[in-house]
Amino acid sequence: MYTCKDSINLLQAMLDGELSAEETQHLREHLAGCAPCVDFLRTYRATPGLCRKALAQKMPQEVSAKLTEFLRTRIKPTP
Repeated sequence: MYTCKDSINLLQAMLDGELSAEETQHLREHLAGCAPCVDFLRTYRATPGLCRKALAQKMPQEVSAKLTEFLRTRIKPTP
């Protein structure tokens, strides 16, 4: 039986179909009895879609200009 830490470390491999049948079964057994890990898996699966939505949004021009100016004043050019 896997611990929560084991489970979290194996989630991507499971979602990519890279775990053996035995490893997948152990992970599923852990998830069946661990609500926090199921919640983590739910958010883990949702993250790529949320990132795509965030990246699709355009920064308002005024905010972009202020951010650019701020960064120019803080970042020193390399010689």
